[in-house]
Amino acid sequence: MARPEPGSDEALLRAVAAGDAGALARLYERHARTLFGYLHRLAGDRMTAEEILQDTMLAVWRSAAAFEGRSKATTWLFGVARRQAHNRLRGRSGPETIGVPLPERPDQGAGPDELAIAAAGGTPVAAAIDRLPEHHRDVIALVFVAGLPLADVAEVLAIPVGTVKSRLHHARAAVAAALTAQEVPE
Repeated sequence: MARPEPGSDEALLRAVAAGDAGALARLYERHARTLFGYLHRLAGDRMTAEEILQDTMLAVWRSAAAFEGRSKATTWLFGVARRQAHNRLRGRSGPETIGVPLPERPDQGAGPDELAIAAAGGTPVAAAIDRLPEHHRDVIALVFVAGLPLADVAEVLAIPVGTVKSRLHHARAAVAAALTAQEVPE
């Protein structure tokens, strides 16, 4: 891995790997809001998303040394968050807690997920997205909630960019069809 710029996410991950809890706190401050929005979309409720976010930061603390710099740090963080979410939502137990103080939870105001759904018409949109297959929901959440570029989404999901585009197209079409069937303006 090339030497990261001081203060960059990559440098912070290196510091976390060396045991710097302050670096973990700075990563949390930078990324908690977008990670939380993504996790809330996957989990469907605020409390579970907050728990998964804490599981994610604990996993980052434990596995930061595994970050090799072949991807962006944000992409790696979303990959960790996605794995933690899928582990939790499939009924697997979360990681053991250790004596590492984690930063406070994200603020309780509306996150990007709630704002996007409210702007798009509220409950019918959320209901239509919730009926999508999991692989389409993942793409929707990473693109529209987390705001990741398609190449980063492909990396997080370990699929080609073309597959991301295809899933995004099919997800949009399915949501549009569901809204049309309900006579909800798109």
